[in-house]
Amino acid sequence: MTDVSPAVVLVLTAGVLVACGVYLLLERSLSRVIVGLILLGNGVNLLFLVAGGRAGGPPLVGTTPTEEMADPLPQAMVLTAIVITLGLSAFVLAMAFRSWQLHGHDEVQDDLEDRRVSERRVRAGARERADEGVTDLDVEAAEARDETEVSPPSADDPEAAADAPVDGGPLPSEDDPAERPRTGGQS
Repeated sequence: MTDVSPAVVLVLTAGVLVACGVYLLLERSLSRVIVGLILLGNGVNLLFLVAGGRAGGPPLVGTTPTEEMADPLPQAMVLTAIVITLGLSAFVLAMAFRSWQLHGHDEVQDDLEDRRVSERRVRAGARERADEGVTDLDVEAAEARDETEVSPPSADDPEAAADAPVDGGPLPSEDDPAERPRTGGQS
């Protein structure tokens, strides 16, 4: 049986927490990003405490000899990191909830500019290869749903059809006073 010191076990645990946290941060689901953020924060906090050295007495002058005092700096840094991780987790949780309210899922969609850059790169690569086959990136881009595109109202949804403009133009804004209908005597 090997004798493994507790510090090595804690360092390995911190490494596993950080690795799992980074893996989950790279996912598209915001709920997995939240879990990854929390794991990453806990792993770094554990690493700070291990790097702080051995436990000692309270760092109060007169109660403990100087050489036996604990270093309070790693503990203060971990406390600050806990507060920051809590705030960041609450922010990402609010984003995930809003995404679920709007779209029914918490998946992060591709950015339109990222798609344009990818398409330019694919076109440039296609010209260089002179190979006009359909690439995997083209298939994925065609299958991806663009949430910024406005779809015409369906005949099945009478409320959406009633709200649609008759001439195909944009609806008047309620905030723009120039587009409000004028009533007699009021300006």
